[in-house]
Amino acid sequence: MRNSRLWAGLLGVQKTVIERVEFDPDQGVVIASVRPVRGQRQRCGVCQRRCGGYDQGAGSRRWRALDLGTVPVLLQASVPRVRCPVHGVVVAAVPWARHGAGHTRHFDAQVAWLAVACSKSTVTQLMRIAWRTVGSIVTRVCAEMDQRVDRLAGLRRIGIDEISYKKGHRYLTIVVDHDTGRLVWAAPGRDRATLSGFFQALGEGRCQALTHVSGDGADWIGHVVAQYAPQAVLCADPFHVVSWASQCLDDVRREVWNLARRQAGNSVPAGSRVGLRYTLSQGTARGIQRSRWALWKNPEDLTEHQRAKLAWIAATSPRLYRAYLLKEGLRFVFTVKGEQGRQALDRWLAWVQRCRIPVFVELGRKVKRHLPAIHATLEHRLSNGLVESVNTKIRLLTRIAYGFTNPHALIALALLALGGYRPALPGR
Repeated sequence: MRNSRLWAGLLGVQKTVIERVEFDPDQGVVIASVRPVRGQRQRCGVCQRRCGGYDQGAGSRRWRALDLGTVPVLLQASVPRVRCPVHGVVVAAVPWARHGAGHTRHFDAQVAWLAVACSKSTVTQLMRIAWRTVGSIVTRVCAEMDQRVDRLAGLRRIGIDEISYKKGHRYLTIVVDHDTGRLVWAAPGRDRATLSGFFQALGEGRCQALTHVSGDGADWIGHVVAQYAPQAVLCADPFHVVSWASQCLDDVRREVWNLARRQAGNSVPAGSRVGLRYTLSQGTARGIQRSRWALWKNPEDLTEHQRAKLAWIAATSPRLYRAYLLKEGLRFVFTVKGEQGRQALDRWLAWVQRCRIPVFVELGRKVKRHLPAIHATLEHRLSNGLVESVNTKIRLLTRIAYGFTNPHALIALALLALGGYRPALPGR
């Protein structure tokens, strides 16, 4: 094997002429002088179009390559400029690196793979780069994949949700393909304008191809879907609908608890703090205060102690127990599904109108406003469970991505991990 071919394999470069390889003892690095083969010269760095030359640039430039064992490697080459009819005067493309990058393609691919599979400290120490550089690399890799692959092609059933990625009400709106389970789109924000950007990127023709859209019942999702894909069936996520009832149940529990601790013998003074007096619950008030998990959990998951707590609530506070039964009644609707679920929902709506609990009466009105989406969920049995699973993984990535300067690096990392964008390790 010729030395040039050997060094090309070791350095991970293609369509490249290896002129010489030297070791710099002062810097402790290997420096490889390279140049593109004849067919790769004088090409626009942006569009790869063959162009006329402009000048020889500002001299030579270096790119970081994968280490040779424990020794860092730099590629060195001249950087002439070309005149592109579309992009003007730009630096000529090189086959071993992306336009504007300071690292080789193999280096970028290994960093992108490690960013998904390893911790922050592992990536930075192994690759000898700063964490912000990792964010720039994953953004660059993801942008190139977007040019190669149309991730919005073939969408039929999608799920839409939002997730908090930073303090101060910073949210991402995400879209997941129900058929493949992949994250297909994400953007900062959670409003109509943000979601409209997805449908505009999708295009009118592909918007008309959508058949089902699942969401959490937020009005801003429903309005945008009705505007861009009116033919799609909008399904309300069962978990979020039942969570409305769980929140109402908790409101009733706090109301009953406050009434109980005002009665004689159900609270004792416990001192003051910062000029404010506070008391501790005891007796009936204390039992109601500590009944939250018994009321929230599904009946089949209750412990013996929690079942006893529910029996005590039924005997002590009929109002709170009635609220618990209303919550379970709504959950039963999504358990049976289909036509049986619709009949159960009709009975639940009739019951909630005469329950004499204001928060549940208001909940009944809210359910009626979302009745078409709930009926669609019962018929098509589509939920946001897959989307919530993606959300959980993005929360983990958010911890990994702590330190990135903008949310687009986090979105790129999420697409690498959950959108099928992660490149293979070099040489595998």
